[in-house]
Amino acid sequence: MNVLILRLKIVVKKSCSALFFILLAAGMANAQQSLNNSKQEEKIRLLINQMTLQEKVSLLHANSKFYVSGIKRLGIPELALSDGPHGVRAEINRHDWAYAGWTTDSATCFPPGTALAATWNPELASKQGLVLGEEARFRQKDVLLGPGINIIRSPLGGRNFEYMSEDPFLISRMAVAYIKALQSKDVAVSVKHWVANNQETHRDSVDVQVSERAFREIYLPGFKAAVTEGGAYTVMAAYNKFRGDWCSENEYLNRQILRKEFGFKGVLMTDWAAAHSTVKAALSGLDLEMGTDIKDYNEWYFANPLIKAVEEGKVPISVVDEKVADVLRVMFKTKMFDEEHREKGKMNTPEHQKAAYNSAAEAAVLLQNKGDILPINFNKIQSIAIIGDNATRKHCGAGLSSEIKALYEITPLQAIKQKFGAHVKINFAQGYEKQSTFKEGSNRGQGNSENVDWKLIKEAVKVARESDVVIIFGGLNHDFDTESFDKQNMDLPYGQEVLMQEVTKANPNTVVVIVAGSPVKLADIVNRVPAILWSWYGGMEAGNAVADILSGKVNPSGKLPFTIPVALDQSPAHALGNFPGKDLKVNYEEDVLVGYRWFDTKKIQPQFPFGYGLSYTGFALNNFSTDKKIYEKNDIIHAKLVVKNTGSRYGAEVVQLYVSDLVCSVLRPEKELKAFEKVFLQPGETKTVELAVKVSDLAFYDEGKKSWKVEAGEFVLQLGNSSRNISKTVKISVE
Repeated sequence: MNVLILRLKIVVKKSCSALFFILLAAGMANAQQSLNNSKQEEKIRLLINQMTLQEKVSLLHANSKFYVSGIKRLGIPELALSDGPHGVRAEINRHDWAYAGWTTDSATCFPPGTALAATWNPELASKQGLVLGEEARFRQKDVLLGPGINIIRSPLGGRNFEYMSEDPFLISRMAVAYIKALQSKDVAVSVKHWVANNQETHRDSVDVQVSERAFREIYLPGFKAAVTEGGAYTVMAAYNKFRGDWCSENEYLNRQILRKEFGFKGVLMTDWAAAHSTVKAALSGLDLEMGTDIKDYNEWYFANPLIKAVEEGKVPISVVDEKVADVLRVMFKTKMFDEEHREKGKMNTPEHQKAAYNSAAEAAVLLQNKGDILPINFNKIQSIAIIGDNATRKHCGAGLSSEIKALYEITPLQAIKQKFGAHVKINFAQGYEKQSTFKEGSNRGQGNSENVDWKLIKEAVKVARESDVVIIFGGLNHDFDTESFDKQNMDLPYGQEVLMQEVTKANPNTVVVIVAGSPVKLADIVNRVPAILWSWYGGMEAGNAVADILSGKVNPSGKLPFTIPVALDQSPAHALGNFPGKDLKVNYEEDVLVGYRWFDTKKIQPQFPFGYGLSYTGFALNNFSTDKKIYEKNDIIHAKLVVKNTGSRYGAEVVQLYVSDLVCSVLRPEKELKAFEKVFLQPGETKTVELAVKVSDLAFYDEGKKSWKVEAGEFVLQLGNSSRNISKTVKISVE
């Protein structure tokens, strides 16, 4: 017995010693970080003390389209920025928007934001961030303008394809992984667009009115996570107004929330030409003015007018010093003063291209597969018809600020020919033709999209009859999914519905592949076409990824990051008549019921729900439990379940945990996403998954008390693989 006690004492002593050294190491690391920060702040202070007012102000506005001047005599380098949420944009001329014509600026092109979110895989977001950081450094860029993390409020939003989701939790998890990885390569992100930029119609003048609760619960969490968890170095102010003030000069947004609540100490910059004043913008926390449409850079709001405002006592010099410190802080964090130890970068490596392929492959969402028509066994067919403009159209080089000069871009037809053309006859027909003409700032370019070209349809029907299987590549292009204007409707353009109906009549073995970045109307084809695959804009590896999914080499594992309505008037903003607003004001009357929160709470059946996506294999979710039944408000809920691959193919399931507040003093959504994990399994394999949710994350925002509140009572944890397919539930209580 004494020996046992002695051994126990030794074990305890060793454990305590180990814990002591762990805590000591952590404390030393924190102390070292604090010391480094202190030294950095001292260097910033010394630099500022040596500057003239004119030199200080020169750091607060651009001196070209994408550059901010340095101060040579003090060794302060020029700051170089670039568009690039899913690829580093080609080089723009210094003083106009024309491309510079470089031959060394072809980049890796990833699928855009909605596609990335559709992977439900933060690890892929991290890998994309690493690639973008490496390529930005290779191009000598210091700030990459992205990610875009605004909420998808309407199916018509022109920039939906760049943003990620209708759900703030999914956005947060993907954005944090992306930001941390990208900035680890000594490049600053610029999280955009701060805040409530949810439409392009009148984007530079519309005034957004939203309740404080909806603002806090829906529109703010992604930005909060980006700053407080991701450590974003810069944030880009949106074009729109928020409660009467431009976002770039909004005291509440920029001083109270971003600076004070989030503790942001980086650079707040304007979107290009989003500055509107000198004094108000300066006092409300804006740091850097970009893109103002005045030819003489010295006449910009934060140039000579700012110098004059300081001299007249309207802006304290301490405010200018604060802004300069923010700029210098980003320079230090990205090692701009230490080029010897700074990331050198890489461009277009095989690893980069593989990362782009993986993102495209994991993003694709299998929406429908009647009769298991997919995957196609290309060894058992003699011919296949490939139909549609999107079979041959390249998409990387469009979309305005997100357009990429890709090193290459594999189209679906090209990939299918390369992979299967040697032993399968491939019959191509155009099917429909792009009749719209893009014009920046106007959705008039979406005209002519209702025309039905019967000549092309008859050609498509002919090749369909002559083929064993048909694949129609339809959807949208960047005349519809683009910066600067919103879509006019959710319809598939260019007579595609007629094409799909007629082709399916001719050959029932028809698969439709939708290429798009925002919801489209599928109601008229779901009962006519056996299989529908949503492949997004797949980036430079789009064709290879979709060909491998169609053939079964890759098992689709994507899940919808937004709800696809049956019709536009199902969506909350449109059901309530609040898009795009009236008299340059838009009221977010749907409040917290955005996306699936609206559909689920109002019991409206969408075409396809949030989080939905099929697989070529099957999965079972079992043994769902929590570590306790009763929790206190500072606890963490630890949920556990077992996932099994019940089919015959390797695949991945996204386990989604939603929470419902059964009885509450305010209206709450029927359910809200609080945790998820993507699980990869071999046939027959099982895996135990643990999901953690803070009880504090079950709170709602109490507008009266201006604070978050978790009310005591019962909550239901709902486990499923979409917001509408809940397979297991557990009730818990919060005291």
